[in-house]
Amino acid sequence: MNPDADKLWRHPRWALAALLACLGMLGPFSIDTYLPAFTGIARSLGATPVQMQQTLSAYLFGFAAMNLFHGALADSFGRRPVVLAGIGVFTLASVGCALSPTIGWLVAFRALQGMSAGAGMVVSRAIIRDMFPPADAQRVMSQVTIYFGVAPAIAPVIGGWLFVHADWHVIFWFLAAVGAALWWANWRWLPETLHASQRQPFAVAPLLRGYWQLGASARFLTLALASGVPFNGMFLYVLSAPVFLGEHLRLGPTQFFWFFLLTIAGIMGGAWLSGRLAGRIKPRHQIRHGFVIMLVVSLANVALNLLFEPQAWWALLPIALFSFGWALMVPVVTLIVLDQAPERRGMASSLQSFVGSAANGLVAGAIAPLVMHSTVALALTSLAFLAIGIAAWAWVKPQVGYPAP
Repeated sequence: MNPDADKLWRHPRWALAALLACLGMLGPFSIDTYLPAFTGIARSLGATPVQMQQTLSAYLFGFAAMNLFHGALADSFGRRPVVLAGIGVFTLASVGCALSPTIGWLVAFRALQGMSAGAGMVVSRAIIRDMFPPADAQRVMSQVTIYFGVAPAIAPVIGGWLFVHADWHVIFWFLAAVGAALWWANWRWLPETLHASQRQPFAVAPLLRGYWQLGASARFLTLALASGVPFNGMFLYVLSAPVFLGEHLRLGPTQFFWFFLLTIAGIMGGAWLSGRLAGRIKPRHQIRHGFVIMLVVSLANVALNLLFEPQAWWALLPIALFSFGWALMVPVVTLIVLDQAPERRGMASSLQSFVGSAANGLVAGAIAPLVMHSTVALALTSLAFLAIGIAAWAWVKPQVGYPAP
């Protein structure tokens, strides 16, 4: 924690949480906004469904690859320069997407978007731990998750409206405008939270040694799996939204917001409760509650899809409740991951994000296209991702220390 933290931010704590949430939301926001325009982009560029799926997987793999470096750069050069550089590249990449004449160019600029969008998410976590002790950090992390939930809820609504009333190019011009506004806001208000005494040398040998120490830690990697893989139980449905909502539930592009609204409401509710519980119950108990909620909901989701024809009025509810359980436990696990390397929290955040993003990219590029055409397969795959997270947590739980409530 920065010893001068109390002097760096004079505004209300919720305002810092809102600013950091905007950084974290940029990645998922740029996914959700263009999903309703999938079919229109394909028609306009003469792209196949597989090629359109590549616009997602290229983004996610770019996101995962650069996540390895955002945090390490922030440990050496400071949090603020890395954030501003990432947002600037994202803005230019969004302009490139809007001007793309072929599907190949769109895939390339989407990869560049992904490579730059992760800077905000990775560095914002490190900033929180720079500024606050554990219990307060959990409260702020929960506030960030709440604010973070607002943007993805409205993103498909905005994207669907822009697509219906203009065309798909305008969606990416809109993302460029969001990037420019966010760059200005962070240039104006974001302080440098990394203390000079905590900066790490930017040299190959120390960087490789830090990566090796974290990457070789079974405890760290298992914690990263416990926090990142269960997210795909929900994210699988986001990636499959054009088919899941359009074909299985027979919703139009402008009706996609119901899915995102309920899902984000679950995230916001779980994050709010997580903040309320900070310092009141043991962290391991809070994590256990989240996993239990997700497990019960996942089993019910499988049973319902086996027994009934999917209908929007019930098929969306399990995903929202799953999101609630995930948001209840993930702020706690994330902080535990960061505290595995207190001297290199940026690098720890990078590696944690890399593990989760690599899993997201695998789901987007390979798993979602295989299972999206069956609601039973979607439900079973979601349960499988949760099972991986539960197994990882069950293995690492006895080895992890927790701050006293």
